[in-house]
Amino acid sequence: MYTESAVSYQREFATQARGKAPKCVHIKTPCATCLARELCLPAGLTESQLERLKELFHVRQRIHAGQSLYRAGEGFAAIYAIRSGFFKTHMISEDGRDQTVGFHMAGEIMGMDGIGSQRYTCDAVALEDSEVCIVPFALLEEMSVEVPQIQNRFHKLMSRELVRDFGMLLLLGSMRAEERLAAFLLNLSQRFAARGYSASEFNLRMTREEIGSYLGLKLETVSRTLSRFQKEGLIQIWQKQVKLLDHAALKGLVKA
Repeated sequence: MYTESAVSYQREFATQARGKAPKCVHIKTPCATCLARELCLPAGLTESQLERLKELFHVRQRIHAGQSLYRAGEGFAAIYAIRSGFFKTHMISEDGRDQTVGFHMAGEIMGMDGIGSQRYTCDAVALEDSEVCIVPFALLEEMSVEVPQIQNRFHKLMSRELVRDFGMLLLLGSMRAEERLAAFLLNLSQRFAARGYSASEFNLRMTREEIGSYLGLKLETVSRTLSRFQKEGLIQIWQKQVKLLDHAALKGLVKA
């Protein structure tokens, strides 16, 4: 069982979270009713182990579109499991540019960038109305000692994030504009499919400018390339709604 200090910390953290954000609520069965459960930290755990997670996942926070979940420089105390919605992370580069560094959806974990320095290194902003589970990191560490499977699952999630970062470096380092954009659309397609949504038709929650910032492309290049893809019959796009018409051709661009 948890130490008395750990339980006290959880209660204190929840109180502080509610003070900062009135949209924090408690939930009795946080993982059992979550649609993102199979992609999140609890995936693969037994029912008895899930019972132990209730102390970690019972505080849920609602974030409206445009609001920040956390900001660069803030003290690190928790990681966040996205229950629903969509986020972007961004930071100010050395030359003063606003650089988008990631897009995150249900089932993914945010805030791990703060573990090493004990301060978050980027801003996390909701691109639509969203909900997250607040996971106090001190309690996660304590539980990982008691239930090793939780530590193993957390390491797998960290590995998943590293692999995604490596893929981003590959995009920026060796691909042309059309390759980067094709890879980006295919990546979103795979992630939506893993959550039970259509792999061919989805909304782009981010703006063209944010896509360009993430891929290292100018806004004009993103718009021009999307128009070209549509003209060539690879995609159909209307405002933020995109439909992938030719997966094979898009994959061919990436492998070219």
